[in-house]
Amino acid sequence: MRSLSRLVWIVLVWCLLAIPVAAQGLAPDPPPHEIMPLPDGPVRLASHRVVVEVDDQIASTRVEQVFVNEASYPVEGTYLFALPAGAVVSDFAMWVDGKRLEGKLLTRDEARAVYEAIVRRQRDPALLEYIGRDLFQALIFPIPPGGQRKIELSYEQVLPREGTLVHYRYPLRTEGLNARPVDEVSISIALRTSNPLKAIYSPSHDVAIVRDGEQRARVGFEASQWRASQDFDLYFSTAEQAIDLSILSYRPAGEDGFFLLLAAPPLANAAETVVAKDVILVLDTSGSMKGEKIRQAQDALMYILDQLGPRDRFNVVAFSTGVRTYARDLVPAEKAPAAKEWVRTLRAVGGTDINRALLEAVAALPDDSSRPAIILFLTDGLPTEGETDEARIVENFGQVAGKHVRLFPFGVGDDVNTVLLDQLAENYRGSSAYVRPGQRIDEVVSGFYARISQPVLTDLALDFGDLHVEEVYPRPLPDLFAGSQLLVTGRYRRGGTTDVQLRGLVDGRPITYTYEALTFREEGGEPFIARLWATRKIGYLLTQIRLHGASQELVDEVIDLSQRYGIATPYTSYLVEEPGAVRPLVPLRLPTPIPRWERGGAGIGGGAEGGAPAAAPMAQEQAAGALSDLAQAPVSGAGAVEESILRREMKEAQQAGESAAGVRVVNDKTFVWRDGVWVDRAFDPARMTTRRVVFGSDEYFALLSQKPALAPYFALGTRVIVVLDGQAYESVEAS
Repeated sequence: MRSLSRLVWIVLVWCLLAIPVAAQGLAPDPPPHEIMPLPDGPVRLASHRVVVEVDDQIASTRVEQVFVNEASYPVEGTYLFALPAGAVVSDFAMWVDGKRLEGKLLTRDEARAVYEAIVRRQRDPALLEYIGRDLFQALIFPIPPGGQRKIELSYEQVLPREGTLVHYRYPLRTEGLNARPVDEVSISIALRTSNPLKAIYSPSHDVAIVRDGEQRARVGFEASQWRASQDFDLYFSTAEQAIDLSILSYRPAGEDGFFLLLAAPPLANAAETVVAKDVILVLDTSGSMKGEKIRQAQDALMYILDQLGPRDRFNVVAFSTGVRTYARDLVPAEKAPAAKEWVRTLRAVGGTDINRALLEAVAALPDDSSRPAIILFLTDGLPTEGETDEARIVENFGQVAGKHVRLFPFGVGDDVNTVLLDQLAENYRGSSAYVRPGQRIDEVVSGFYARISQPVLTDLALDFGDLHVEEVYPRPLPDLFAGSQLLVTGRYRRGGTTDVQLRGLVDGRPITYTYEALTFREEGGEPFIARLWATRKIGYLLTQIRLHGASQELVDEVIDLSQRYGIATPYTSYLVEEPGAVRPLVPLRLPTPIPRWERGGAGIGGGAEGGAPAAAPMAQEQAAGALSDLAQAPVSGAGAVEESILRREMKEAQQAGESAAGVRVVNDKTFVWRDGVWVDRAFDPARMTTRRVVFGSDEYFALLSQKPALAPYFALGTRVIVVLDGQAYESVEAS
């Protein structure tokens, strides 16, 4: 039967490893399910859809996968699905010619035997990630040339809870198992809870969240031509308190710990929970705003005026060569319709007097006001009238702005002073944003205001009791708004249980929320927390370098964090030109516009005291030069705007930063690619000798049985060096 090749499909959640064994069907048929190496099989996963329903802690997951045979011959084999821990299969469906396929659940020992057989013969260490999981297995009918098969699988599981947080994980990570991306990937999750639903957070993927009342929400993720580099994780919390506070923590052996704090206020905009505020809208009406810019900006202001709360007060300031204000003093929200008519009369003409506009914006604010004052400052240019020195503008504003002022600058286009806008935002607990060419001003500004329009707690402070906490980011803490959530990362000395207090102001009155007996782990936890903390700290340090100049201490810290946690930055990257030809750390120099992340291969040469390889001295000097250049880079232009956006994204990151090219992060370890080997940064060849095992040998699997913690690290490839409990282990290929 020379026209039919047999293969085994190993589908680990969505990745299909299709390996025909008869060399395109030209050799005699091998025994059923024989596996032989071939990098890319003929079967491609075209679509992968996941639909999840979560009721409190019970999750029902339905997976739909469509496979296409791109070969000129039919293929058949075995479908295997790696199940999450504790999951129970409830349904499996694939119909061919009216016949329903049957499947079975393999025991843990059977599953391990299958994995080991594939790893040994297919030389695919990536499968080691799944040793220890249950498997679902089904025999598949042949797929004809150019044909496809759709498989549907459903399973249920009880989700684990840590404190108030419930954790859902879909094992999506398949990087290294399949070289080809999936055409379409989507994950849709419907959450339903008995108690009010508070925080909803994914540390792994940029998800869309739509809330439907206090106890329901929908979470979605979609991508095309997608390669999954990590599992999909979602955390959510429920609580009766007005503001829920949850803690996740991680403490590596022998180090200080890392924590992630999630604070989620109520969703509803009830009058008793939303703080009355003063809103000052400052609009650049200089000549460069003429045309579509001024019309879109006017639409944005009118949207904001429509969204004012009944107890809010407001004013509008228009500036160019001179300054005009809608009213001499703050006016109540009921005056908004008349203000909208006034905004429509504004015309774009003249220069740009930013200094005077800022001073006029706060002139009407009462000195003794306890309300938060939100200033939205929108400009498309550099200061050209009046005071034009950025340092003096910041100083002048600081002399008149009270501590209750929150400044949110919007730069329209690329001809804006990013250092000035970023400095103002940094000083006054705001956040700068930029409307790039091609974006609509009204959509960006109105979307941003919708997130900050309902403050429920201002002037936040956290007290961790007797627990020693330091290096907390963001710094300072922003205000808390209805329907949003606050993510805080930091470090702690020793774990334990402590009461945490969240303090702030509500309408000028101090209020304290106390959360009793929160646990900070003594050891273990979720390693992503460390990388998220490092990402935010890098963003903070880069901002300090940009705004205040580069010091050797700041530069060294950025380089160390980037290397230790494998995080790519716009200023340091690892490059490899071809296998075995490695260059050390290389900077991207400003003012060249910075790509979102530099990509390539990687390697770090030399050893470092303390057991971690370090960049070569020349690389250190180059990186320091790049970061010093950052402080002296142009303040305006496309490169300056892009650089500012990247720094803000790192400072406010919801997920850990992307790994640098040629760097892989596995759990709590960072590996670099050096001379064809993935090397643990904790490995010091001057002080350590490795215990060597041949990949795929009996000794190899015996070691994994003895030390299962090695499996995710050895899953990187056939040649790996990893340090575990002070001992270095090395996987080598058979000679």
